[in-house]
Amino acid sequence: MGYIDKYNYWLERIPDDDPLERELRGIRFDENEIKERFYQDLAFGTAGLRGKVGAGTNRMNFFTVGKATQGIADYIKTYGPVAMERGVVIAHDSRHFSKEFSHLTASILAANGIKAYVFPDLRPTPQLAYMVGVLHTIAGINITASHNPREYNGYKAYWEDGCQVSSLIADGMTEKINAVDAFDGVKKADFDECVANGMITVLGPEYDRMYLDKIESMSIHGGDEIDLDIPLVFTPLNGAAYIPFKTMLEDRGFTNWHIVEEQKDPDPDFTTVGYPNPEFAPAFKLSEQLGYKTGAELLMACDPDGDRFAIELKDDEGKYVMLNGNQTGYLLVNYVLEGHKSAGTLPDNGAMVKSIVTSTMSSEIAKAYGVKMFESLTGFKNICGRYPGLIAQGYKILFGYEESVGYAACPEIRDKDGISAGMLVAEAAAYYRKQGKTLWEVLKELFEKYGYYNEDEPNVVLEGIPGAERIKRMMAYVRENPLTEVAGAKVEKVIDYANGYEDIPASNVLRYYLDNGSWFAIRPSGTEPKIKFYFYTKQGSEEEARKVNKEIKEEVFAYVNAVE
Repeated sequence: MGYIDKYNYWLERIPDDDPLERELRGIRFDENEIKERFYQDLAFGTAGLRGKVGAGTNRMNFFTVGKATQGIADYIKTYGPVAMERGVVIAHDSRHFSKEFSHLTASILAANGIKAYVFPDLRPTPQLAYMVGVLHTIAGINITASHNPREYNGYKAYWEDGCQVSSLIADGMTEKINAVDAFDGVKKADFDECVANGMITVLGPEYDRMYLDKIESMSIHGGDEIDLDIPLVFTPLNGAAYIPFKTMLEDRGFTNWHIVEEQKDPDPDFTTVGYPNPEFAPAFKLSEQLGYKTGAELLMACDPDGDRFAIELKDDEGKYVMLNGNQTGYLLVNYVLEGHKSAGTLPDNGAMVKSIVTSTMSSEIAKAYGVKMFESLTGFKNICGRYPGLIAQGYKILFGYEESVGYAACPEIRDKDGISAGMLVAEAAAYYRKQGKTLWEVLKELFEKYGYYNEDEPNVVLEGIPGAERIKRMMAYVRENPLTEVAGAKVEKVIDYANGYEDIPASNVLRYYLDNGSWFAIRPSGTEPKIKFYFYTKQGSEEEARKVNKEIKEEVFAYVNAVE
């Protein structure tokens, strides 16, 4: 069925009083818009669903969410009545229709005889991931688009291990989803009736306490070892992290922290920030204003679903400087290792995991403490996915992270967690402050000890069908015309992960190693319409590292962007 046929089919089936029907009629003379909305079904994969909210098969709406949920229900039913009784735990963020989509999801599962657990209001993604293990459910679902712009929503699926679904599970779910007709094939039930008859359980506050207790158990130093009066600023960017983050700071005894009031409460339009991604400097504008007013030493931010975490520190001149995900990772890796060593709790069999596009400086830090750093593909389904195997080999997991401001401090929480990362960063800042140092000074000490690393992670956004096709051409061109020299440095090695490499599964990633100690990687995003680049350089000084990295980036960008 072509996109015009799909468009007409939807027009025929959607009730006249449905807002989506009016939306479709409004684009009836715009073939390009019809094509964008119907040229494909919103793809379900290891990241679940993610797309703009609106009418169409390539959009997030009640019909595409219903179709996906029915398919997942059909998949769970293949595991038998025990799996159905174990059920599915569901959470949601602050975005448009998130709560409605979560209730629809629970109702469809219940109508299929599968028990569902829901929260009374929004909760962070890592809490959902943790609840899969706490409740021993067969799966978990979170309605969220993480840090995407306000037009987006999404649907993350987790399996019984608490990780986002593997490729094998996602493929099984996709087969079932594709067999569902969004209009006739979805079983539905009334949400309130399902709550009354026990098929849907609304979780109480004790489950919030369990999550916070688990996070707070990861603390390394406390009491007189840390300065609890350190001035801090936090923003949840109008998302789900405010209450758990606030409670965590209070539980730990911090006395001088401040919240960005304009970004404290849920706002699906993200009015004060626009693009709610803490990786980008504009997200910290209001935090900086509050920070200068209160004298804050550390500014902290989570994205709307509470899994990403980023910070700003005051430099030597007293100006706030944003750290990228690698730099925050250096501080966290070092603090976890140094902290455990100073506390006498560093194990002989410690292990950490980072993604293949994350800086190797953290591997050097781990090595200095006798801890092995393992690699995985990007995404915490892969990072945390390595935990069970490593634990079976006798390793004790100490930390997992990747450069896109994602950190997993707790082995039982199988996803990135901004609240636990925030606790450790605040604790580290308070610990070093007690010793007369700032985190900024600690970061400089790390560069002096391990070498001057410079990193840059730019990307090119290419939306729609033309963008997706151009990204494919870019990756094909790089494979067919490999570089042999970049910015005066010879290429020593190229790893193409298309067919897997050593113990790393297949993925559309290229990684170049140069003879001057630099390396870079290129990969299309799996969740956003962009192609991503990662540039890493280690040199004898900060200035030289920055200069060499800039030259490499400019040459590679010119090479790839020449592809039309």
